[in-house]
Amino acid sequence: MTTTTPTRPPATVPGTDGPAPRSRGRRRQDVAAHVFMTPWLVGLLAVTALPMLASLYLAFTDYNILSAPEFIGVDNFTRMVSDERFWSSVRVTLLYVLVSVPLQLAFALLLALVLDKGLRGLTIYRSAYYLPSLLGTSVAVAVLWRQIFGHDGLVNQALALVGIEGQNWLVNPDTALGTLIVLNVWTFGSPMVIFLAGLRQIPEELYESARVDGATVLRQFRHITLPMLTPIVFFNLILQTIGAFQSFTQAHVVSGGTGGPVDSTLFYTLYVYQQGFVAFDMGYASALAWVLLVFIALITALHFALSRYWVFYGD
Repeated sequence: MTTTTPTRPPATVPGTDGPAPRSRGRRRQDVAAHVFMTPWLVGLLAVTALPMLASLYLAFTDYNILSAPEFIGVDNFTRMVSDERFWSSVRVTLLYVLVSVPLQLAFALLLALVLDKGLRGLTIYRSAYYLPSLLGTSVAVAVLWRQIFGHDGLVNQALALVGIEGQNWLVNPDTALGTLIVLNVWTFGSPMVIFLAGLRQIPEELYESARVDGATVLRQFRHITLPMLTPIVFFNLILQTIGAFQSFTQAHVVSGGTGGPVDSTLFYTLYVYQQGFVAFDMGYASALAWVLLVFIALITALHFALSRYWVFYGD
C-alpha cells in the first residue's frame, strides 16, 4: 500500500480563483533593487547611451561646436576614402595591434608558467607584475617612457656601456612605433594573472599520466596545457585586442599629440582626437569614431567565428 503526501494548493485571494499577489516584503525588495540600480541606469543613459546616439547623429553632419550642426548625409564617410592621414592611422593601428597583442600574450603566458611552479612569495611577484597593467596607460608612465627612450635615456646609456652609440628612438620613424609596442608588451600583468588562474584549474592527473607515458615538458605543454588553456587565451585575446585598438594616451604623450614623427605613431584614436578637439571638426570625428566601433565589432565577431576551430571547452 502506498501513500502520497498531500500538496498544499497555491494561495488564492478570497473571492477569486487566481493565486495571491506577491507579498508586501517581496515588493519592497523589488523596489529596493530598482532604487540601488538607479544610479547605474542614470549613468548608462547620461554617460554612454545618449552621447552615443548624439555622436551617431553628428556623424552625418558638419559640426564645429561653435555653430549648429548641418546635415550633410554620408559626406563624412566618403571623405575618409581620400583622407591620407585616415589611412595612415589605420595602417599604424593595425600594425600596433598585430604585433603588440601576440607578443604581450606570449610574454604573459611565459611568466604565468614560471609563477605556476610554486615560487615563494608568489603573492608579491603577482602583485609586482600586475602593477604595470594599472599604470601602463597613465600619463606618468608615458612621460617616463619618453625619458627612457630619449637621446640621453636609460636605453642609450645601457648601449653606451657596450660601446654602441644610441639614438633618439622617439624621433626616428622606423623605431618610434616600436617603443609604444614595447610599452604595451610591458603591461602584461592583467593577462598574466588570468593565465595563472587558468593554469591552476588544469587537473594535475593529466600531467601525471603524461609523465608516466614518457611525455617531455614541451609535449605536455603542447598537448595538455595549451589545449586546456585555449578558453583563457581566447578571453585575453578579445580583451587585449579591443584595448589595443583603443590605445590613445601613450601615443598622445610620447608624440606630443602630433602622431609623429611622420605620422609613425598616429593611432586611430589620436586622429579622432585631433579632428574633434584640435580641428573642431566634430562631425568628421564622430564618423571616425563610429567606423572604429563597427570595425572592432567585426573583428570581435570574426574571433568568435574562428574560435570554434581552436578553442577547447572540454565538452
